[in-house]
Amino acid sequence: MRKLLGEERREAIIAWLKETEEPISGSEIARRTNVSRQVIVQDVSLLKAMNQPIMATPQGYILIDEEKSKRERRVIACRHTRAETEAELNILVDHGVSVIDVIVEHPIYGEMTGSLHLNSRFDVEKFVRKLMTTSASLLSGLTDGLHLHTIEADSKEQLEKAIAALDAAGFLVR
Repeated sequence: MRKLLGEERREAIIAWLKETEEPISGSEIARRTNVSRQVIVQDVSLLKAMNQPIMATPQGYILIDEEKSKRERRVIACRHTRAETEAELNILVDHGVSVIDVIVEHPIYGEMTGSLHLNSRFDVEKFVRKLMTTSASLLSGLTDGLHLHTIEADSKEQLEKAIAALDAAGFLVR
């Protein structure tokens, strides 16, 4: 396989991200271009500096779709234990809601945001599996389980039903 160089590689990255709505991992892009993952991380940083709307998610890189950003969006406050994470996220995606991020207010660093972009049970399962296999900490672990989620859906009704289900499960903070 031929190694893609500089500008050609960055153009290929943008083209691949435009072709799919699914995230593409840095390792996959590195394989396709025959370079290291670290080179891809640098390329993505350069592309972001050139105002390319690329976002890193736990599943890989995605191109932010302007049309999707016009969906109904809300920020909600939740609290739960680490063990309840999967249940909380599944309630949201089961209602057709996308979980865009998680936000906590740290006493020293201020607002800290983690990109999630979870849209299905499959995404939630991958996220939870990665959480378990890496023994990583959740951001909400810094705030005794209290955190915010930016969520979005095609309609206000979907958001309201999902929020009501979170409330019924005891995860919503009012």
